Amino acid sequence: MQDLFGAGLDRISISLEWAMSELLRHPRAMKKLKEEIGSVVGQHWKVKESDLANMKYLHCVVKETLRLYPAAPLAIPHESAETVTVGGYFIPKKTMLMVNVWAIGRDPKVWGADASEFKPERFMVDEHVNVTDPSNFNMIPFGAGRRGCPGASMAIPTVQLALAQLLHTFDWRVDGDPSQLDMREACGLTIPRKVPLSAFPKLTSSFAM
Repeated sequence: MQDLFGAGLDRISISLEWAMSELLRHPRAMKKLKEEIGSVVGQHWKVKESDLANMKYLHCVVKETLRLYPAAPLAIPHESAETVTVGGYFIPKKTMLMVNVWAIGRDPKVWGADASEFKPERFMVDEHVNVTDPSNFNMIPFGAGRRGCPGASMAIPTVQLALAQLLHTFDWRVDGDPSQLDMREACGLTIPRKVPLSAFPKLTSSFAM
């Protein structure tokens, strides 16, 4: 139980920190998302889980965050059960395989020349992209198949709800130019920011009244 809760809390907080970092660096995306949240929730109410279904741009922001910053950059190691050739690569039986989830999400052959850029609008074109779809291997932040992350169905709405409430209740700023935020990644089993995000909240005017 400790492993389950520890892994869930750690990866959710990492995803939230990356989402906030990118939104602060992209004020137009921040403004668009805050307007969507305000139009769905109103200015005097807390965000409810039932509101999330009506926040299409929020879904795009979370998907784009998971594409660029999967909580685990490398999938859990697997062992090939049989000798096989995949994509022209010969893989002997009992070979340890490690899938580079980070590289898949940034592959320009799949995502275009702007693959490394934060662009939630890319998911507006196909808003039905499901990051937990076992047949979709363009981005697999939770792995895929029978051994995919069992907590995916909890993690996604948790990140969405927390992010929506943070933006609905507060206006955020950072010291200096937000476009110059240090976006370096730390190395490890997870992929946190190398320099933790330091952002300052201010209660929105409608809540401060």
